[in-house]
Amino acid sequence: TVAETTSKVNRSSSPSELKITDMRYALTKVMGGTAIIRIDTNQGIYGLGEVRDAADVRYALMLKARILGQNPCNVEKIFKSIKQFGGPSRQAGGVCAVEMALWDLCGKAYNVPAWQLLGGRYRDKIRLYADTPEASSPEEQQRLINFRVKDQGYTWLKMDVSIGELKGIPGTVVNGKFWEDSKGNLNQWGDQRNYMSYGNTAHPFTQIQITEKGLEHLQQVVENVRNMVGYEIPISTDHYGHFDLNNGIRLAKALDKYRLAWFEDMIPWQHTEQWRTISDAIETPTTTGEDIHYLENFKPLIHNRSVDIVHPDLASSGGLLETKRIADYAEEFGIAMAMHQAGTPVSFMANVHCAAATQNFLA
Repeated sequence: TVAETTSKVNRSSSPSELKITDMRYALTKVMGGTAIIRIDTNQGIYGLGEVRDAADVRYALMLKARILGQNPCNVEKIFKSIKQFGGPSRQAGGVCAVEMALWDLCGKAYNVPAWQLLGGRYRDKIRLYADTPEASSPEEQQRLINFRVKDQGYTWLKMDVSIGELKGIPGTVVNGKFWEDSKGNLNQWGDQRNYMSYGNTAHPFTQIQITEKGLEHLQQVVENVRNMVGYEIPISTDHYGHFDLNNGIRLAKALDKYRLAWFEDMIPWQHTEQWRTISDAIETPTTTGEDIHYLENFKPLIHNRSVDIVHPDLASSGGLLETKRIADYAEEFGIAMAMHQAGTPVSFMANVHCAAATQNFLA
């Protein structure tokens, strides 16, 4: 009989008979309260997923009734049925958390890693990048960089090159005072109490400009870090401030000589044509994508060759399989992929498996 001939087969479960029975969550302290979800099954195995960057866990919980009773190994089918409930940035957190948990479950059911389910691996080591630590003195910053590189083993770093560095330096920014908060800061993270604040105003609409004196100061900031790090280690940049593409191009040209790895999110990702203008005007690679959800919203950037590198956050872009699809699609156009991640070990390991299975991955 079939039962007799398969009685000694070593398997972790009966995948074809799996059913989702529950979804629960736990709040961590990561990023101010990032939720980890657990999807349970009728066979005692479970999968873990993460709701990105302290987004509301209800983005995931509202999907519970839509997945109960389904076989978690039908990952793509379930994803297609729930993707309509995701949106840009953290709004996709619930859909992506469920997708992560389903791959975790599927891997446990078949006793194989997620990268194998995604088609196999291109690499068995994943390169990571980390922020370059800021410090009050050059000596302290050098010590922190040495810790990142020599002690922690990072081979790729990222740093902020923000007009916030110009605070209190006269003649460096045009129209900055108008946008400062009560503490005299250009707070680019937004103010929920003031919709018209600097952080809530899109880059093309602030009319902030950087003067030549300001550019020279930011050049010195980057030069100091480059001299500490050397040229063997790539340095990416981010968080410049809210100003238009013209000033973005001026800043990028001023920093081109330092051979930076990329300029990230200089303007909102939706401005596809403006991204193409920036990319055509400068020598340093450009990237965006951490708030884009699903392949269809990456396609305009890829088709138009608006950026040199796509930069999805797996916890917003659709999870493991959708992120691999984004990378594979970009690869056809000669565009590389870097991955954005800021969260718990759950999304970290999801990124590791996706990166292992993707050829055009950078870091």
